[in-house]
Amino acid sequence: MIQEREELGSKTFGIIITVVSVLAFIGAFFIINWLSIADIEYNSQYLTVLLILIPLWHFGISKTNLTRFYRAKDTAIILIESFLFILTGTGILAIIISLLKLDQINLYILLVFASIEFILLNLIIILSYRYHKNLLTKGLNTRNIILIADENCVDFIERLFLHKEWGFRIVTIISDSEIIPEIFGSRVKVIQNTQSLAYLIKSHVVDEVFYCKNDINQAEIKKLVFACEEIGVVFRLQSAFFQMPATKTHLSYYNEVPFLTFINTPVNKDAHQWKFVVDIVASFLILLIWSPILLLIVIAIKLTSKGPVIFKQKRVGLRGREFNIYKFRTMVQDAEKLRPLLEAQNEMDGPVFKIKKDPRITAIGKLLRKTGLDEVPQFFNVLKGDMSLVGPRPPLPGEVAQYQRWQLRRLSMRPGITCIWQIAPNRNNITFDEWMKLDLQYIDSWSLKIDFMLLIKTIQTVAKGSGQ
Repeated sequence: MIQEREELGSKTFGIIITVVSVLAFIGAFFIINWLSIADIEYNSQYLTVLLILIPLWHFGISKTNLTRFYRAKDTAIILIESFLFILTGTGILAIIISLLKLDQINLYILLVFASIEFILLNLIIILSYRYHKNLLTKGLNTRNIILIADENCVDFIERLFLHKEWGFRIVTIISDSEIIPEIFGSRVKVIQNTQSLAYLIKSHVVDEVFYCKNDINQAEIKKLVFACEEIGVVFRLQSAFFQMPATKTHLSYYNEVPFLTFINTPVNKDAHQWKFVVDIVASFLILLIWSPILLLIVIAIKLTSKGPVIFKQKRVGLRGREFNIYKFRTMVQDAEKLRPLLEAQNEMDGPVFKIKKDPRITAIGKLLRKTGLDEVPQFFNVLKGDMSLVGPRPPLPGEVAQYQRWQLRRLSMRPGITCIWQIAPNRNNITFDEWMKLDLQYIDSWSLKIDFMLLIKTIQTVAKGSGQ
């Protein structure tokens, strides 16, 4: 959700800037007349220029860094970037006016427009940055990181602690340097052995691993990259001056510090943004349209059994984040307390517990499970950002505790209401390892097309009455 929100915010901000630019152009027309700077009369050529300005500005702003809220960026850089953007854009606009021979256009309007645009653009960007940094300072949209560092990285670590507005929270520092524990030991846990990395990732909520050593050990880095790849955590390297094979790498910057990033989850930002938009819009519409049916289900559950209508249960989401999943209650009250008595009847291998004819399921619960209607409240989870429409099903914390290392990678994508396992015709006969491999297959081959196909097949499965 972090990445999706940032991408959506960037594109939305680009549209806002384009609208502000149109208002600045119109405002320039009235200001020139009001101040009597020049005698300008409205004609159709000004409308032509305005229609050229809209796509030109929107395209131009999308090719700059002005709409991207970096976690660390100086005001001076913002001013320089906006000045160059406006200078270039206004220059191109003047050339187009000349080529089209729009001789009734007074060029004073371009100068006043550029001045107004510079003031408004920087005012909006700087205020937006301050608002964004305020959210990060309060701990919202924060990324949890593990730092692998040596004494040469003391300054960088200090800056990470100092600048909470960058949005990073250090979970642990791994360092064999004697200086690091002395300086930072009172503020964060410091350990020496990188062999504990997999355990740390499994026992904490970790989004990324930063490798900040000055002396690069290729053998060590390969092990770390493979460990992060296996589990599904982003790995960032503060150097790019050596060769190492990797399928998905890109160079990224944090406060002008370069990192070579290794990631094996899908990196198509536009596709992720569309997935996020579809999740929100579709979930809202489904809940709105189905609200009368949901009301009937609520009444039916309340009349046929004791207990709450909504069943809440702790589940594990993206990279180990726990959240409450919502379902219509399909079992008797306190069903979880009865589970130990049924463990011997478990029909699944591995840490998952499933019984075809679970005696705890109520009469209305059987119907809800058969039609898949018990899952509908999870659209609220999607609206909250805990889940997606399509993705690996969220496991129980107890199940995750029993995961093998390679199985942890299924937590590298946001969990979903449906996935490959849910539509498999023989899903009840699939072993736990096969289930995990299906989820990893989804992650490795993810695309919007696959999501759409899985949604269609899920609807078909529910329509046939072969749901859970």
